[in-house]
Amino acid sequence: MDRRGAQDQDVVVVGASVAGLLTAAALARDGRHLTLLDRDDLPDTAEPRTGVPQGRQPHLLLHRGLRAIEALLPGFGADLRAAGAVRVDTGDLAWLGVLGWSPPCRQLEILLATRPLIEHVLRARVLGLPGVQVVGGTRATGLRRGDATGPRWRVDTEPAGWRDGPAGRSTEPDAWGADLVVDASGRASRLPRWLHALGLPDAPVEGLDAHVGYSTVRVRLPRERVAAKGVVILAAPGVIGGMALPAEDDVWTVTGFGAGARRPPRDLPGLREFLGHVRDDSLARVVAAGDVEGDVATHRQTGNQRHRYDRVNPWPDGLLVVGDALCALNPVYGQGMTVAALMAQTVRAADERGPLTAPGAAARVVRECVEAGEAPWQMATGADRALLGLPGPRSPVAVLAGRWVGELERLSTHGDTAAQVSLARVYQLEGAPTTLFHPRLVRRWVRARVRGYGPPVPRPTVLRDDVSEPVGDGR
Repeated sequence: MDRRGAQDQDVVVVGASVAGLLTAAALARDGRHLTLLDRDDLPDTAEPRTGVPQGRQPHLLLHRGLRAIEALLPGFGADLRAAGAVRVDTGDLAWLGVLGWSPPCRQLEILLATRPLIEHVLRARVLGLPGVQVVGGTRATGLRRGDATGPRWRVDTEPAGWRDGPAGRSTEPDAWGADLVVDASGRASRLPRWLHALGLPDAPVEGLDAHVGYSTVRVRLPRERVAAKGVVILAAPGVIGGMALPAEDDVWTVTGFGAGARRPPRDLPGLREFLGHVRDDSLARVVAAGDVEGDVATHRQTGNQRHRYDRVNPWPDGLLVVGDALCALNPVYGQGMTVAALMAQTVRAADERGPLTAPGAAARVVRECVEAGEAPWQMATGADRALLGLPGPRSPVAVLAGRWVGELERLSTHGDTAAQVSLARVYQLEGAPTTLFHPRLVRRWVRARVRGYGPPVPRPTVLRDDVSEPVGDGR
């Protein structure tokens, strides 16, 4: 059955999760018919779903990601806060890095909420845009070129319960006609198989898997019981870590994470024991202070992987790929939704320049989306290489940059807020890495080397019954 509508510009987006929804927001306009297909039956409320295996893990919107979504959907941040999301300045987090605690200082605001709530609010906003429909329970099974008298592409689909193989096929597939197809189906994308069936060369695949795993438990704990806005304890080679972050409805998501043989267990007693071995006991104490709700949620699909579709020549016109289907990062670093938003902005900018179905236009957009994910890719793979104990880049510039970041982290853990703010801006993709070499930071480092770094930042107050000393501003 041909699902092509009467509009002269039909768009099909495969995947209705964050990347697909944001790309739909970027493309929606009068005169365009846009259909999002998803294999899950999409809920009417903020509920976890099977197609998002990390949906019960902690989620945050980095400041840069929130700005990008606001550009696509003005007022989205206010809608998410009204639904219960928690606004936090990252400078108010109790943050324990490899070298010590970071100083409290004003940095950049982020929004903390559960993944189901973020998707629920986002889906409601996107469904309110002109010409947009979301079709759940529908699994994309193939991509075919159209004929000269019809749409450029046809996306074959089956009901989500259908399985590969002749015995599983009960009906002929539906064919959703489209002038433009966007693959936003995530890590499980079948695009490599579809391109191969179209006779196109395979895309090179880059990957790095540190075998990071994390386990999360929901703890109901009134926010006033916790002095810190949240707790982050970074992992390191041979060292486990974790975090405790607030979400809507006085719920805290408490997570333990580690790599390889030190990944956290899947049961609550085991997770409690695991958190007791983290460098600071604040995570274990947050769990002990509240009421645990539900089972432990575990996620171990954390390898970094990107398909270099920008190197496929020729790239077919009228076909885009975004989000994890293009560049999947270790979710523990919290960059995925922000990268999806940046790619959606890239798609909108290209759409405003001219027709995305024009010869060569899609190939150019794919290259630009790869570029949008380049800095987060380098950050995530660099951190995972360190977890694996692998050597970093050997170029003199890269070696110097790595050592300089280490010096700035040392300054930060001794109370230098300028160094901390600069590092935080780069992490949140608001500052270019070159800003870390600002002369002001160099002068502060020289002064510390001559006069001494001063005392380390003391442990901050986490729970109200903690005792902590005040922290200076490092000036």
